[in-house]
Amino acid sequence: MSTTPTPCVFCAIVAGSAPATMVRTWPETIAISPRHPVTPGHTLVIPHVHVGDVGENPEVSAVTMARAAELAAELPAANVITSRGAAATQTVFHLHLHVVPRAMGDGLPLPWTPQHAARAAERRQA
Repeated sequence: MSTTPTPCVFCAIVAGSAPATMVRTWPETIAISPRHPVTPGHTLVIPHVHVGDVGENPEVSAVTMARAAELAAELPAANVITSRGAAATQTVFHLHLHVVPRAMGDGLPLPWTPQHAARAAERRQA
C-alpha cells in the first residue's frame, strides 16, 4: 500500500500546474469551465485549499457556496449542486460546486425530475 497521496486534479489547477479555463477568481476560490459541461455556461467553483467534500470543513464549504451563489445570482435559472461521497456520485474528491445554468426545455434530466423518470422508462422499454 502506497503512502503517497493520490494527485488531486483540482489542487493542480489551483496551483497553476494543470490547464483549465478560468471563469472567475477570488482570494479563496476559483471558478472554471468543466471539461464536459452539461449546459452552456456550466461552471465549477473550487476552493484553493484541499477539502475532500462539502461535509469535511463547513467554513470552507460556506465560502465556496457563497461564491457559487454569486455566479448563480447572475443567471435567470440555475442548479447549484455538490456531492459528498462515491454513493452520491462524487468522482473528484476535492470540494466543488456545479453552477448549472438552466432554461425551460433544456432537456437536462436531474434524478429527482419528471424528465429523468421519463428517460428511465424509455430505456426500460427499449
